Amino acid sequence: MMNKEILKEIIVANENFINNEVGTILERESIISLPKLNKVTVFYGVRRSGKTFVLFDIFKRHKDFALYIDFEDERLIDFEVKDFQKLKESFLELKPALIGRELFFLFDEIQNVKGWERFSRRVVERENIKVFVTGSSSKMMPKEFHTSLRGRSWDIEISPLSFREYLRIKDLDVNDKKLVYSRKKALVKKLFSEYLKWGGFPEVSFLDTELEKRKVIKEYLEAMFFKDLVERFDISNIPLLDSLKDKVFSSFSLKLSLTAFYKQYRNKFPFSKDSLFLYSKHLLESMLIFEVRKFSESSYKRLRNPAKIYLVDTGIARRVTSNDLGRLLENVVFLELKRRGDEIFYFEQKRECDFIIKKDNGKWFAYQVTLDLSEENESREIGGMLEACEFLGIKEGVILSYDEEARRKIRGIEVNIIPVWKWLLVDAE
Repeated sequence: MMNKEILKEIIVANENFINNEVGTILERESIISLPKLNKVTVFYGVRRSGKTFVLFDIFKRHKDFALYIDFEDERLIDFEVKDFQKLKESFLELKPALIGRELFFLFDEIQNVKGWERFSRRVVERENIKVFVTGSSSKMMPKEFHTSLRGRSWDIEISPLSFREYLRIKDLDVNDKKLVYSRKKALVKKLFSEYLKWGGFPEVSFLDTELEKRKVIKEYLEAMFFKDLVERFDISNIPLLDSLKDKVFSSFSLKLSLTAFYKQYRNKFPFSKDSLFLYSKHLLESMLIFEVRKFSESSYKRLRNPAKIYLVDTGIARRVTSNDLGRLLENVVFLELKRRGDEIFYFEQKRECDFIIKKDNGKWFAYQVTLDLSEENESREIGGMLEACEFLGIKEGVILSYDEEARRKIRGIEVNIIPVWKWLLVDAE
């Protein structure tokens, strides 16, 4: 049973720490406006993507009305759901002027308290309290919430930094429409090269040396592998998971056939096809990887064809793959399309187009990603994009390259060739 005096000490210590020790916080673009609904707001996403600092940011914006608690604090190891009421009373005893006012309760690592969903739902719906929670990526996916919170939560995915956010932490004004044309253009391109290489995990983005970055990313991968996969899903066949992880990580931006994997590895160590497909599902649930399915009006055909695999951050690709800039570019483009909430497919008939996307308004767009255009690949790259445009009945397609820029009209279709770094900044529609 928790002691009120200890709770008050924790409340005051957290408040002092955030106000006095935590400096300026990057405002994440995914949560510029907080939901006004009477729902519990849940921030979820891959480990080390910045969820705790999202809570710090909300606290700073509402510091006179906010309570922050980190349930990883060893002093709260015996905290139970019945102690939430005591926590609320302790907070109001410290700040009696807030009785009856709208409050902000910010709970970090909330998965450590069994039954937190029921308390959160009750105070949000009945007591004029806004509740924001984060937790371990291994236990805080929306589909895993207790049934009492289903339909009662507002779920916001927190990903590693976008390129726009990455530039903002480097003190560049991404809202300056002249940025890509000014003298800072060279700096933007240099920073894009770094972003492509090391990705957007916030901590990594602030490090100075390659040695530090490699060390931190290695630590991330080890934690993700053991905590978000082995421990979370009680994995018993470690050789299978390890081999599948290596195959998946080396196949980013490519199609991956689990049937082909089974044929390649079935004589190397024992495993069943069912285990293989289950472990693949676990990798997706860990949010380390995502898949894009082939465009088809038939859901059966979509599932029957191999999916293309993309990583949650290009920084982790660097640790297990060769320096394939074209595939890294494609991975960055996928992550941006995902941030924008688009419905994403790849297109394949006679030729292939990397992405066709459907907006909420029903409009379709086609994107092809290539490191550069040359005599050897131009027919394939532009041809695949044109085929997708003609199939979808759209009159414009986009070729995203490393540094080329041009406009052409081919077969009645406007072909816009634009560098990925510029597209990430100027095409955020």
